[in-house]
Amino acid sequence: MPQSQPPPRTGPKLDDDSGNGLSVARPEGHAGLRGLFENKFIVAITLFLTIGGFLVGYDQGIINNIIYMESFGAAFPNLYMNPSLTAWCVSTLLIAAAFGSYVDGTVCDKTGRKESVKYSVLIFLIGSSLQTGATSSKYLFAGRAVAGYALGCLTHVIPMYIAEISTANIRGFLISLLQLAVTVGVSETTNWIADAMSLIGGTRCAPGVPYTGPLLKGSPTFDPYKDVPVGGCTGQTQASWRVPLGLQLFPALCLGIGMFFMPDSPGWLAESGREEEAAQTLSRLRRKPADDNSVRFELLEIMAEVRYTREVTKAIIPNAGPYRLWVQMMVSFTSKKMTKRLFVGCLPMSFQQNMVGAIIYYAPLVFSQMNLHKNTTSLLVGLFGLVNIFATLPGVILVDRVGRRPLLLSGAVGCFMCMVVVGTIITVHGSHWPSNGVAVQAIIAFLFLFNIFFSYSWNSVGLVIPSEIFPLHHRSVALSFTTPSIWVSNFMATLSLPGFIEKSGGLAYYMTAAVCLLGFIAVKFAFPETNGYALTDMDTAFGSKVTDSEREHKERIYRDLGLPVKAPLTV
Repeated sequence: MPQSQPPPRTGPKLDDDSGNGLSVARPEGHAGLRGLFENKFIVAITLFLTIGGFLVGYDQGIINNIIYMESFGAAFPNLYMNPSLTAWCVSTLLIAAAFGSYVDGTVCDKTGRKESVKYSVLIFLIGSSLQTGATSSKYLFAGRAVAGYALGCLTHVIPMYIAEISTANIRGFLISLLQLAVTVGVSETTNWIADAMSLIGGTRCAPGVPYTGPLLKGSPTFDPYKDVPVGGCTGQTQASWRVPLGLQLFPALCLGIGMFFMPDSPGWLAESGREEEAAQTLSRLRRKPADDNSVRFELLEIMAEVRYTREVTKAIIPNAGPYRLWVQMMVSFTSKKMTKRLFVGCLPMSFQQNMVGAIIYYAPLVFSQMNLHKNTTSLLVGLFGLVNIFATLPGVILVDRVGRRPLLLSGAVGCFMCMVVVGTIITVHGSHWPSNGVAVQAIIAFLFLFNIFFSYSWNSVGLVIPSEIFPLHHRSVALSFTTPSIWVSNFMATLSLPGFIEKSGGLAYYMTAAVCLLGFIAVKFAFPETNGYALTDMDTAFGSKVTDSEREHKERIYRDLGLPVKAPLTV
């Protein structure tokens, strides 16, 4: 599709047609490091908010490590011996998170972005405490559900909060930092902590008691029903799994306390009728006086958007009252342009999670099938996680320089080729591929290459696009529809992928290649480039068509507020 061009980053000052002498310009500035130094306060706020992203990754990653500890098995033998129940224990968080990210849309609009984060952290502290102190599987499941609800809320509100306090020139960088924090939390951090904690008292529950469980490669395994002495483990202690679960309480507490000192979203303040507070908040965020022309212009654009939406809603249903939000949803989400944005908002997250399934499940399973030494397998898994982190950095740095589309398109092509190669190697060699040294080396190389392509593209950009494409008055509710796609896709991958990978051979890789191809097609023909656009200019980015009456309506509001109306307006 033809791509409209973003407005100039430091655009020329605009003259006011209303005759009040206002001369204003956007506070955009530069991209890259220079732009970050120009907005140090916003960068500092974002770095603090990435604690929420770290928690999202950590709570998902740590459970995958501790469920295999023998002391955990001694405490929850039914979970340890039942793979299906274990999968549901892991997935409970994902289901609850999908629900939380949906519910938080209304909460954010009523209480504000800042309050939503505080409320989510409080719930997370309760859920994490339940997990840490669980004495039976029902308490563990309850803790997973409560914590999952909170994490769903955080994945909904924090990207939106960052988008609304940012300027267009660094918005992509700041939101992608959140994804980097998730990546750090879900991979290396949890692995290191779990490995260290598993040594508390030793790696075995009872060092002097022989294993009597099912055979694995000819040797008996740990059976928590038979191999635990009276009185519990004499080796590895419960601290091995309780401490890792409890550690997440500290960053969560820091996030909750720090939110009392954070500014609220100026957009939400303006929509709530608190224009004076919105002006002061913008002044604080931009590090400029409240009467600075660029600050005034940004605030007036937000106010124009709010006023237009209210008048349109009132014209359709005059007495909407407390149902205003749902009226706006009904009017907007049934329109063609908003339906397209919901489609564009859901796809990056869904594709990201289907591709990340390969990152999380394919590599460890394949490495374990290669007849490699246990230490070599552990080393490969650890290196894979490190590559995932460091390969995300180029995407974080480039997202505001080259744009969203080039990263996604190139990443999809690279991931597609890697999955086709891996699938072909496994298909050609059949079940004997693990014994073929050349095939093993090639698969390892292309899995690492896949990791690089995925990390700099879909991993770094996945959260950016949904957070920036919706108008202010729909943003929170719209994201409550798009954000659950992260968790639903993750849930489906968690339950289905491991077994499917082991049984399907090369088919699993071909299916992931198909997902990559669909992602390329979707971005190529449906995704506009949003880089460089202010949040109030996303209609222009999407090329939304307007009627004469709509244009006249918005131009009148602009004139009433003293905004220039020389440029063509879209709504």
